[in-house]
Amino acid sequence: MVARAYTVAFEGVEARLVEIQCAVSPGLPAFTLVGLPDKAVSEAKERVRAALTAMSIALPSKRITVNLSPADLPKEGSHFDLPIALALLAALDVLPEDEVARTVALGELSLDGSLVPVIGALPAALAAAEAGCQLVCPQACGAEAAWVGAAAVHAPASLLETVNHFTGRAVLPAAEPGEVNAAPAERDLRDVKGQERAKRALEIAAAGRHHLLMVGTPGSGKSMLAARLPGLLPPLSAAEALETSMIHSLAGLLDEGGISRVRPYRTPHHTASMAAIVGGGKGAKPGEISLAHNGVLFLDEFPEFPRAVLETLRQPIETGDVVVARANAHIRYPCRFLLIAAANPCKCGYLPDPARACARVPQCGEDYLGRISGPLMDRFDLRIEVPPVSMEDLDMPAAGDGSGDVAARVAAARALQADRFAGRPGTRVNADAEGAALEEIATPDAEGRALLTRAADRFGLSARGYHRVLRVARTVADLDGAGSIRAPHIAEAIGYRIVTQA
Repeated sequence: MVARAYTVAFEGVEARLVEIQCAVSPGLPAFTLVGLPDKAVSEAKERVRAALTAMSIALPSKRITVNLSPADLPKEGSHFDLPIALALLAALDVLPEDEVARTVALGELSLDGSLVPVIGALPAALAAAEAGCQLVCPQACGAEAAWVGAAAVHAPASLLETVNHFTGRAVLPAAEPGEVNAAPAERDLRDVKGQERAKRALEIAAAGRHHLLMVGTPGSGKSMLAARLPGLLPPLSAAEALETSMIHSLAGLLDEGGISRVRPYRTPHHTASMAAIVGGGKGAKPGEISLAHNGVLFLDEFPEFPRAVLETLRQPIETGDVVVARANAHIRYPCRFLLIAAANPCKCGYLPDPARACARVPQCGEDYLGRISGPLMDRFDLRIEVPPVSMEDLDMPAAGDGSGDVAARVAAARALQADRFAGRPGTRVNADAEGAALEEIATPDAEGRALLTRAADRFGLSARGYHRVLRVARTVADLDGAGSIRAPHIAEAIGYRIVTQA
């Protein structure tokens, strides 16, 4: 007799069903695990044996064979412990075979039989719902998995509770979804003194998800401005929250099963490796660009990042996803993020200051910003200079709109874009528009088109740059509540493409 249970193997954010087949047959006593398991999965048989011993269940003196099907799919992680134990107990007639066969399970077993939380409960619940199965996972993962809602989720604390549930001695209640994590207190844009042009660029970037490069001397407020961007963005929609949470679930970043509606804000250091930024390493885990999906990726000291790391950003910026290629698999992660980059004008940082500039001006600045390649620079919709803040501005009281006022305008612009792109899969904001969609939404009036044509000839805009100006102009018009793109909108968009230092 062959007993069956199910679990999942992760390929990016996709959870693929894995059938656990267990056969107990006459022969020399052995416990064999086959089906391309990694080291953690191979060690599962010892954890299962110890957990059953803790429950006073002795394995028979027979040959036990567990197959993980499909056999050519790599199996990684400790979450295979619980489904292997369930299939084995069903093969020993301890659990009802038909009930176990309708179960997707994941969880790591301690030697005393308690269940240890594992990553990936949310995508596993989606896979269980698609297969029409129930999900059994550790108690600490139940609140996370229950967010799917389309599958029954049971979350025992131990293998003993799992056995009692399947045998009907103590049926577990369905797990409840975790709390929606409250948004942290946002930093207010009014805290930034001066820098009105930078604040305007930040508003446009938030409204249309346009990538922004800030160049300025140390202490001019670049990091301070970037830290206030999350407070300008609207909350995640239900679909976006689920997308983002699936990635964070695989990375083990969900806090006690709580789902957050706050957009991610990731700030990796410039010493981060390529695998840390784009994904990879053991198990091809998601990188920072995927963890920032539907949120903000802030790269401070942008030219200090290794050149190879910066160049890998070019394709994800355009396509909205990244493929981590390995010899035995190609893992795809979504990564539709808003990139905010900050850079000093030169190595010493004081190129615009005649009193402090080094003797290598202007070669110092050209060499430093030259680390950013032309194709990568072309992908920034907005480029601004952030000048030093004068002492007079610092002594002045807070002025300008606060984050709440700007966020209201951004939300209104985003609402216009949501209506505009309804029915267009993959296009949510102006920065996503291309082809026929871009021509439809971003056709300027005659004066605006003539201005854009002159600017393209004068500054040598590439085709990508030309289209990005149109997208930014569409966002500026949305913030103004204008139905059509006029010359002032084009002029402002062009002004953000032409920067002396960049």
